[in-house]
Amino acid sequence: MSPAATPSDPFYTRLDKVHRFARLTDGAPFAPLPGDWWVGCCDIIDSTGLMARGHYKTVNMVGASAIAALMNAFDHQPFPFVFGGDGTSFAVPAALAPTARAELAKLRSWVEQEFGIGLRAALVPVAEVRASGHDVRVARFAASDHLDYAMFDGGGLSWVEDQMKAGAFDIPPARPVQSPDLTGLSCRWNNVPSVHGQILSLLVLPDTRARRAEFDQLVSTILAEVAKGDRGGHPLPKSGPGMRLPPRGLTTEARMSRGRLPHGLRALTLLVNTLFAAALFLRGRPTGNFDPVAYRSVLVANADFRKFDDGLKMTIDCTDSIRQRLEALLTEARAKGIARFGLHAQDEALVTCIVPSPMQDDHMHFVDGAAGGYAQAALQLKSGA
Repeated sequence: MSPAATPSDPFYTRLDKVHRFARLTDGAPFAPLPGDWWVGCCDIIDSTGLMARGHYKTVNMVGASAIAALMNAFDHQPFPFVFGGDGTSFAVPAALAPTARAELAKLRSWVEQEFGIGLRAALVPVAEVRASGHDVRVARFAASDHLDYAMFDGGGLSWVEDQMKAGAFDIPPARPVQSPDLTGLSCRWNNVPSVHGQILSLLVLPDTRARRAEFDQLVSTILAEVAKGDRGGHPLPKSGPGMRLPPRGLTTEARMSRGRLPHGLRALTLLVNTLFAAALFLRGRPTGNFDPVAYRSVLVANADFRKFDDGLKMTIDCTDSIRQRLEALLTEARAKGIARFGLHAQDEALVTCIVPSPMQDDHMHFVDGAAGGYAQAALQLKSGA
């Protein structure tokens, strides 16, 4: 039996799903990872420079590529992961760790060859994380009736990311270069303009001096403030994002998904598929087993626009008054040693998708700010500005 076909540890699938996002603030739904699991992450080197040159879609697509590669390599066995804008963090049982290592090695060399983009990647035993004084706990948040996303707590993911950036636990690029299977990864939707004033990408992490109860109370206050906005700050309209022809991300998607095909041939294939899909969406009525109205509704319901990743991360559509109140709350919390934060406002949101099958309702849609979002907020957080 190949590593990819190895039955996964049932730990993650047995976790109860949390249906109210606010419930994640008390820590109770989070369960510690089994001691023989592994924690991994990857991110783009100099994503700030790429974004300064306008390559926002490419940054998000490459950032999400590890999720698609691992999902396909694991034959779609569930595993916990979180999308961070310019990278991904995840956890896997011991039986899948060799496959994860191989996929990250392939991804590093292939992204460098295809895009000239450097990736970092690391894989660390959970026992090593705990020996450092941190932990990795995970919960399952049901974004909708169709899909749940992993949430992380304990500080372990942040520690692994810091170690990776320092050069520890490095996964070398594969040689010779091999193409990862990125089936399902796409970015054909338009950017989504703000309706209420701004798309705000927000990162809030606990200060090392903070007591857990203080940080949880801060997060609860933030969520209550965001809830005052229309639809709780959801950055996508109820009808879903729009689609232009040809899609802005078509060239990037063609390069990401071409495998051994010439880029031009893959781009032409995607364009034909997109034209057909656009006709179905324009028709607005079911065709065979595909209902375009229902698909858009599920897309919005499944959107990953808020998460816990050792802290609170959100990309929301909000008014300037809500943004000002949030900034005041966070500035006070920083002064009291409760939290560190970064935020970045822009005019639009960007959607990156993983769609294993358009006929099923478990398609994933990762939302970030269209002008750097999480990556720019992370820069502000690190600077302490």
